[in-house]
Amino acid sequence: MAVETAAEGLAPVMAFATIGALGVGSQWLAWRLRLPAIVLMLGAGLIVGPVTGFMDPARDIGPLLQPLIAVAVAIILFEGGLTLNIRRLRDAAEGVRRLIFVGAPVGWLLSTLALRFAAGLSWESSAVFGGIMIVTGPTVIAPLLRQARLARRPSALLQWEAILNDPVGALAAVLAFEIVLVLRTATSVSEAVWALAWGISTATALGVAGGYGIAWAFRRGHVPEFMKVPVLISILLAVFGISDAVLHESGLLAVTIMGIVIANAELASYTEIRRFKEYATILLVSGVFILLAAALDFGQLAALDWRAALFVVAVIALARPLTVAISFLNSSVPLKEQILLAFTAPRGVVLVAVAGLFGERLVEAGVTDGSLIGPLAFVLVAVTVVVHGFTLRPFARALGLSGAETPGLIIVGASPFTKALAEALYRAGVPVLMTDPNYGRLIRSRIEGVPIFAGDILSEAAEENLELMHYDTILAATDNDAYNTLIGTDLGPEFGREKVYQVAREKRDSARFALPPGLGGAVIAGDMTLRELDRMIHEGWGVRITRLTDEFGFEDWAERRPDAKLIGRIGPNAGLSFLIDGDDVRPGPGVRLVTMTTPETEARLRSEREAEKGETKTRKQSGRDRQADREADREGGQGNGTGDGFASVDRSAGGA
Repeated sequence: MAVETAAEGLAPVMAFATIGALGVGSQWLAWRLRLPAIVLMLGAGLIVGPVTGFMDPARDIGPLLQPLIAVAVAIILFEGGLTLNIRRLRDAAEGVRRLIFVGAPVGWLLSTLALRFAAGLSWESSAVFGGIMIVTGPTVIAPLLRQARLARRPSALLQWEAILNDPVGALAAVLAFEIVLVLRTATSVSEAVWALAWGISTATALGVAGGYGIAWAFRRGHVPEFMKVPVLISILLAVFGISDAVLHESGLLAVTIMGIVIANAELASYTEIRRFKEYATILLVSGVFILLAAALDFGQLAALDWRAALFVVAVIALARPLTVAISFLNSSVPLKEQILLAFTAPRGVVLVAVAGLFGERLVEAGVTDGSLIGPLAFVLVAVTVVVHGFTLRPFARALGLSGAETPGLIIVGASPFTKALAEALYRAGVPVLMTDPNYGRLIRSRIEGVPIFAGDILSEAAEENLELMHYDTILAATDNDAYNTLIGTDLGPEFGREKVYQVAREKRDSARFALPPGLGGAVIAGDMTLRELDRMIHEGWGVRITRLTDEFGFEDWAERRPDAKLIGRIGPNAGLSFLIDGDDVRPGPGVRLVTMTTPETEARLRSEREAEKGETKTRKQSGRDRQADREADREGGQGNGTGDGFASVDRSAGGA
């Protein structure tokens, strides 16, 4: 039978299917509900594991459990290394160096002290576990950064720290454990130091050799395109396995170095490789979290007392803030970024996996309280995941280091239509960024207050200088159809295919120029080309934002504006989306319509504004005259005043 009874457990295939469904399902549900994915994965694992007993990884998967977790962590760290391009460090370089070279040893010391005096562990267990606690968890940081949409530098600092400190923490634990063994056995200090140095050197050499070997083979065409990812995974597993055989846990360092080398090799196929690894990592992160949560034994947690709570508070409120404060003494990193880093240190898969392993080894070496390391690690992970999962985004927003509540639009290409659209959206409170390689085309938008970027949106300068966290939608509207399609294809995975748009191509109806549906973005404005849209603006059409209310609904708007072209909507939460043929407008109070209005409507609205301006001026002048008369009667003088500003409103259309 495929599924056994609850007492007998699940068949391995069913266990893997359950893990996959729960992991991916939790991430999808978190996306829909805008909740931290890690929290939902943790809860799902606890429910199917110790709460209901539906799944027990040790029972259902057996001896493959630990090797699977080890390989998954290695791939996760390798993928993290692939994101660490040294050329993109720039202003975060100083902070990264301080967090690694100062923060790691300081964090080790402070964590050891917290374990010794708050949790009450022995010095042996405290030193080993304190080394592991250097790890801040790339498996947790990556999903949190995607959700919080932090500013570029604090995001880079957190990501680099998490990736680089993972192997550093594991090696620190190895060093402490070797020292414990030296003190408890007859092994000499020189032998232990030699073993550690040999393991680190081997891991570094293997990582560098694997990375350069892959880069050399891929660049010279010795590996066909369809085999690049399989070859990469095979080399990755070989490097991890050989290094781990020399010194346990040194494989983490080897694969991280290998990933960094490949990331900085400027391979033509690097983007495809990284994208595949990102997909694999999402599956592995969710799977490992489900596994670890499901494998939790509540009996082990029962062995903890009030000291466990004191330990967690000491780590979050004292050890981490002090580590960051000491690391950034006399640095150029702004104070608000230091504050964000000080109170952001979620722990993840590596901490739990490595802590459990060393806890067992300490018990075998005669350190009895080593059995408490695993439960303490899980409690720390659970608390930091929940606390940082729910607080990182609002905390970062309060410090001005996160994307605004109102998601914005990037418009690529400055033309009469796009400039009119940008100015209308900007006046409506939607963040807009206009980009074009030609600065002269952006002058009008800049005068109107619209943020601009003179350059190529696909360039490294754009990636390094633009805070893309403020924008979740992009419109490619240049006069180069091929470039528009390239933008939609290249930025689709980053923004989401449903948030990438472009104007219609000039030769789209010709079979010779037809493109596969997977290329480019969705076409806006009823398949009108940029040339047609610009012509309409020259003829007197305008772009307007009209708010729907209970009194002025969509039917009223359609009746008043029968010839208007509806091109988009702004939801009650200020989210912008362009309407594609067949899309539902989903009208309702608070929804704003983005439309192109006819020249006749524009002329009438201008006349109404001029008339309203005249009436306002007359009323103000009349008021000033009456005030002057009163002043003259009272003081014998003559009053004078200045006119106030005015606001024009599209009253016939429910307000602009």
